[in-house]
Amino acid sequence: MSQSHTLINLKIDGKDVQIPAGATILEAAEAVGVKIPTLCYLKKISPTGACRICVVEVAGADKTMTACNTRAVDGMAVTTQSEKLSAIRRQVVELLLVNHPLDCPVCDAGGECDLQDVCYSQDVTRQPFAAVDVNAPNIDHWPLIQQVPNRCVMCEKCVKVCFEVIGADALFINEKGDKAFIDKDLAKCEFCGNCVQVCPTGTMISKPFKFKARPWELRKTPSVCTLCAAQCQVNYESKQGKVLRVTSEDGVTVNDGNLCVGGFFGHGYLNSDQRLTIPLVDGQPATWETALGTVSAGLVRVRDNAGGQALAGLASGSLSNEEGYLFQKLFRVALGSNNLDSTARFGLLRAIKVLRSQLGLTGANRSLANIGNAETILVFGCDPTSEAPAVDWQVQLAHRKHDAKLVVADLRRIKLAGQAETFLQYQPGSEALLAGALAKLIVTKGQADGAWLSQYVGNQGELLTYLDGIDVAAACAASGVDQALLEEAADHLGAAKSVAVVFGRAITNAANAENAVAALANLALVSGALQGDCGGIFPMADQGNAFGLLDAGVCPEFLPGFQNHATGGADANSILAGIEKGEIKALYLAGCNPLVEFPANGRWKSALAKLELLVVQDILASELTAMANVVLPGAASSEKSGSVTALDGRISLLRKAVDPPGEARPDLTIFADLFTTLSGKPAPSEATLRSQMAEQKRPFAPTVGSLKGAAPALDTQAPAELQLLIGKCPFHFGMMTTYSAANVELAPAGVIVINPADAARLGVAEGGHLKVTGPAGSASGKVMIKEKVPAGLLTASDDFAALNIQQIMPVGANCVPVTAVKA
Repeated sequence: MSQSHTLINLKIDGKDVQIPAGATILEAAEAVGVKIPTLCYLKKISPTGACRICVVEVAGADKTMTACNTRAVDGMAVTTQSEKLSAIRRQVVELLLVNHPLDCPVCDAGGECDLQDVCYSQDVTRQPFAAVDVNAPNIDHWPLIQQVPNRCVMCEKCVKVCFEVIGADALFINEKGDKAFIDKDLAKCEFCGNCVQVCPTGTMISKPFKFKARPWELRKTPSVCTLCAAQCQVNYESKQGKVLRVTSEDGVTVNDGNLCVGGFFGHGYLNSDQRLTIPLVDGQPATWETALGTVSAGLVRVRDNAGGQALAGLASGSLSNEEGYLFQKLFRVALGSNNLDSTARFGLLRAIKVLRSQLGLTGANRSLANIGNAETILVFGCDPTSEAPAVDWQVQLAHRKHDAKLVVADLRRIKLAGQAETFLQYQPGSEALLAGALAKLIVTKGQADGAWLSQYVGNQGELLTYLDGIDVAAACAASGVDQALLEEAADHLGAAKSVAVVFGRAITNAANAENAVAALANLALVSGALQGDCGGIFPMADQGNAFGLLDAGVCPEFLPGFQNHATGGADANSILAGIEKGEIKALYLAGCNPLVEFPANGRWKSALAKLELLVVQDILASELTAMANVVLPGAASSEKSGSVTALDGRISLLRKAVDPPGEARPDLTIFADLFTTLSGKPAPSEATLRSQMAEQKRPFAPTVGSLKGAAPALDTQAPAELQLLIGKCPFHFGMMTTYSAANVELAPAGVIVINPADAARLGVAEGGHLKVTGPAGSASGKVMIKEKVPAGLLTASDDFAALNIQQIMPVGANCVPVTAVKA
């Protein structure tokens, strides 16, 4: 509904209505509970007025009007139900059925088809008209989605959702008149499945779900998707103990019913034949009693012989908050070890330490919706389309619907770069330099809020002196960014009343991550990103519940709730060194796979072989599980309860949709059994764990003089002929979706993305192979040639075990000089 403060008065079916000026008749009717039938209307897109089913009568007007796209005016009198309107609506529906096949028994939308519902509500029981069939043939060659043009009512919901909400612009109307049909530019498609979700008929069909079930057979369980840290609300829809599809609901979810390729199609791993279903001891099936007994005895033996410091545990963002909390309690309380860590060590945790020190933050300071309401958005060193699609949708909302300004700073020409008012394509290693120069320009132009800085920034003078010393011209020269573009970006940020700063793994995992995040924190302070009710600062994470895991205390520096921990312990890097030296003898991996997820993982492979005890708790078989002394089959997020924490601090509940396969158990149950055995005390319940965590939360509440600016080193990497950046495949979310057939159809293997000029220089063609050698090792993979990466830069995703691109990366970096040769 319009945000206008001017109110108008009208009547709907004799009922008095007062609504904001600019609202439509349909919105006015909704305000007083009057239902007008619709088919093409969808609240989150602009009205189309194509189906004509929402026609109403307006006093004084000669013709009927469509309620969905006609603005209400003061004094208007509207009639929504009459014999005349019923006759018109019936005929409109009958005309829609002219070329629409009556194939409901075999149509996948049967039972949840809006056209069926409209036929029923309007008492349309016949098809009196006939016409020449001019429909295009079925479109079967698209991956994952089938298009059946003769079922289409040309409502354009799919086209508009694709463009207005997702920002992909992949769907378009082909041909004209009665030959028109919806076609697709496959190169632009993100395969999010939203076209399938909004289709009112069986025109857009999910191939993986086709003929699997009727909607009334499905058990719907509201829960949360944990494939990324945005954590969209979803419905797991299951039949006979298996999740067959995932949906979401408009208006009632934080993601407004939108899903991405992971949320809509990526659940195939749940039913993979590679699921772990029974405990294994030394590679052989075992009972839970035997497996847990072996783990307990092994951990106690090592602890008693070498002390708690000889034990270590590594976890992943696939654990719930309660599971992470009990995991660290198992080690700290029951085993006397503080050697705990996760994949967040190499990215997110580095960023949070800086944000905590400067701004008192342990994550984003506002909800995702504030991105959608910001006047200017800065997307720096991340690709939200791939890393956290729900963030992308908020950017689309702000930019397309609310006329926000968009500034993108990245090494690559990501999708959002093509939509931005200003795109700053910088050189690797210059992130801190670029952010510092932006902050200086805002201050120099007098656009920083001095009064706010004086009230909230304790070292305002020190911060401003530091910024004053930055040489903008030198920063532009080192970063490769034109100064006019940089000043344009600074104007957008400085002039806005609200600013959202979004950054991701190209910042958090970089060699200069701490300096870059410190510079972005300074930029957030002077640009006003921490002021008012909109905007904010939003770090992103690699794994679904990475924020929750850190909040639960799964790292040596902090106890739960980010309380300082003076005792200390070994982090992931020290754990590796400890194993290599023979000081750490037992390692428990809970959903964590260092052989693929960690940098320099060739060292990890050698080190794991030296352990006396390697326990792997996971849901899918891998090279890692083959190395383990004990394998404990855990549960996926749809197979357990608990809570998870999104990147904006939002806590949501997981709800169990199906049972884990075979003898697999929820991770919390496994940890609880071990805790009881090893400590001699009963394990806290899930509710108790959640309550304990809540008591330790420390919400962000800035007080006078509490915030700090920093003076990060403004270094830049030495120029190199070729560098490689660890990026993110847009069709996968970690290794998990590489076990999903749908995602594998879109991206069957890891590829090395290269600029056409570099490909020509190296003599490699599309689909050819390239061997890339970095500081820690080499990796070989297929080549994909794309203009989106600049000359001199390669990118590759770390989702794929076969490519294993992380093996070439040293610890603490995600973009390094490499050599490449045709393989």
